[in-house]
Formats: sequence, C-alpha cells, structure tokens
Amino acid sequence: MDANPVVHVIDDDAPMRTALCRLLSAAGFESREYASAGEFLLTWTGNAPGCLLLDVRMPGPSGLDLQHALAQRPEAPPVIFLTGYGDVPMSVMAIKRGAVDFLSKPVEREALLEAVSNALARDLGRRDSERRRRELEQDFATLTPREKQVFSEVVVGRLNKQIADSLQACERTVKAHRANVMTKLHATSVADLVHIAVQRETI
Repeated sequence: MDANPVVHVIDDDAPMRTALCRLLSAAGFESREYASAGEFLLTWTGNAPGCLLLDVRMPGPSGLDLQHALAQRPEAPPVIFLTGYGDVPMSVMAIKRGAVDFLSKPVEREALLEAVSNALARDLGRRDSERRRRELEQDFATLTPREKQVFSEVVVGRLNKQIADSLQACERTVKAHRANVMTKLHATSVADLVHIAVQRETI
C-alpha cells in the first residue's frame, strides 16, 4: 500500500471528535475528522485504505444513510458505529449491512481500538484480494483462445491425450499449449492451475 490506513472519524460533536482522534493517535493510528457525512463525502476518494468511525445521528444524512450509500461502491470502507442513541433494532440493521461493530458512548478504550484494528484488517484484506484478482485476470488475459481451452480441460483433470482428442489437435501441440499456460499463469503444477481456477470463481 502506498498510503497508511486512515480512521475517518465522522461525528457532529466536535469535542468527541477531538477526543477520539487523540485516543487513536496515542494508539498509533492515523485519523481525520469530519463534522458530517457530507463533509466526508466531499473529500473521500476511496483510494487509500481505512475505516469509518461513524456517529448515527447527525445533521443531514445520518450515519446509517452514509453506510447505505457507501455500500453501493466496491471500495466502501468498513464501518464502526459509535453512538449515544443506539438501540437493538438499529444495531442489528447496521450489522446486517456489514458494520464491523456497533459501540455505545461512552466507549471503553480497548473495545474501540479492537474494533478499529478489526476494521482496518478487513479493509486491507479486501484490497489485497482485489489486487490479487486484478493480477490474476491480467495474467489470464495473456492466454490465447486455444490456451484457455487447454486450461479448462486441465483443471477438470483431463490428460494430454484426452485434451488432444477433445480439441482435435496432436498431443505435442497440447503439451506446448499446456507449458505456455503454466508459464503465463506462474504455475508449477496442475494443483496450482486448479487453485487459480477456483480463485477466478470466488475472488
């Protein structure tokens, strides 16, 4: 990552924002503060890793509104709610929408820092998966149409002779295509190719 993870503190209570940012700084986290959901949206680009420490009730769009809006974007950061007005139905809704945690004010230091650590780990994990997916797709795009056919045959367990019969090609040609597939996808075994096939389906 080119940038350090940032905890975005969004709360209309200025003293609360300041206290939270000081706590985060003391624990080694970089943070930025915003007085509203709108102020955050005006400056956030989604390029850097991070998470949101988000109040529920604020002037303008609520924290839940912001969470819902960000959920439509693939680069949406993980959200931790921190509120003095939460209730069980609200917390259930937030968690169902993907919130990492729903904390009540006043919050215990350790509970807050643990939630932040979990949220940042989740975002970094998502970004790493996305990076691996892009790299995999870039490698796969270098395969020729015939090599993609050979790849599909290999990962279901077919032997070179069977593939040659299926593609109406000579076995030597299939071996050459197979070697190219292994090289282009940085694979050293059939197991590696199977793993790549699974990744392309699940990442």
